[in-house]
Amino acid sequence: MPKLNLMRLSDRDLDFLVETVHPEVIDKLRLKQILKEDEDFRKTFIEDEKVFRRIMDDEEIFLKISPALFFEILLCKTLKDMKEVGYTIEKTSTMKIPVFDTKKVVDLFHNKFILDYLAHMLSSFIKVENYVIWIKTKAGVFERIQFNDLDIFSLMALCEDVEEEQRLGFYKRIADICLFILGIFPDYVEYDYRYPFSKHLRPQFYGKMRISPEEYEREGQRFYRLASEHKTAQELGLSEIFSALYENFERAKKPLNFISEHYLSYRRHKLF
Repeated sequence: MPKLNLMRLSDRDLDFLVETVHPEVIDKLRLKQILKEDEDFRKTFIEDEKVFRRIMDDEEIFLKISPALFFEILLCKTLKDMKEVGYTIEKTSTMKIPVFDTKKVVDLFHNKFILDYLAHMLSSFIKVENYVIWIKTKAGVFERIQFNDLDIFSLMALCEDVEEEQRLGFYKRIADICLFILGIFPDYVEYDYRYPFSKHLRPQFYGKMRISPEEYEREGQRFYRLASEHKTAQELGLSEIFSALYENFERAKKPLNFISEHYLSYRRHKLF
């Protein structure tokens, strides 16, 4: 069981849930305390249709709640809707194929920590961060490296240069990028790799690297596996989550595809 509590609700989050679901309640402090302590009770608020409608209708929702809560609400709504639909859609470069696998997808999210992790992961892409680190070269000289945490190719290269104890964060972020892009922007990956009408591969240019959707998936799985095996992940109790995402990468991607297509199709470029 993870030692990290990814989904601690802020007072602002709790106020939002209480005001949306039970605005008439007198003892709001007591209700907020119950929401903090009782996971099942909290889930009834998260899944309330009034909560979903409010986050979808409010263009300034992040002034009222945390991004992590926003995505947790969307993920819960998605799993409920997917269960009712009964199938998911798998897209190739030429067609859409219905796959009757929603039970397996929903079963994966019976592990509450998977849902929490993905909500937190999605929220991390709202703002891209820039970093500067110093790497010691073989000649003993320190080299200044600047990168941002959405640049998968720079992150993959840096994995080879940093010390082993520092690699978990890079493994995790690379895998998260692959899942995020394939989940929220699958059309971008396909368009960037192939011409939309002829389906011919786009040429590779110096300084402009392209990889296929299939390669994104393989790299995502590979780096979640590496993350699961890292000593620090084991110490933090995160190996189980990373291992589940490695083994179920395709299933973990499908709720994100659903969110992208049904809930964020017109907002995703503003959010991310």
